[in-house]
Amino acid sequence: MIRLVVKGSTERTEKFLRSIVNADMFRGVERIANEGVSALASATPMESGLAANSWGVEIVNSKDSLTITWTNSDVENGFPVAIMLQYGHGTGTGGYVRGVDYINPAIRPIFDRIANEVWKVVTSA
Repeated sequence: MIRLVVKGSTERTEKFLRSIVNADMFRGVERIANEGVSALASATPMESGLAANSWGVEIVNSKDSLTITWTNSDVENGFPVAIMLQYGHGTGTGGYVRGVDYINPAIRPIFDRIANEVWKVVTSA
């Protein structure tokens, strides 16, 4: 048998649990996720600007989670240009173009801001 004895007010605990149920901890995340689109666009190496202008974000808020997916719709010959720029690619003449790690440095501050925002909401409940 488990016995739980509570002395004092449970108001803060109840407020916290209500905020979790209502997914309040994710408020403000959509705004930051959209800032991620701008960060990725500004960090994308530019030749024509098409890859930089092709960033988007999809946010799915389900019952128990929030999923953020940053997308890039620039595709050449069936291959995403953003991935070619990030990891490198072969050329049609047998050469190789080395990739440039531009995605991770651009999106890391966005991840940090989202984590801080969620933590702030959770700890202030």
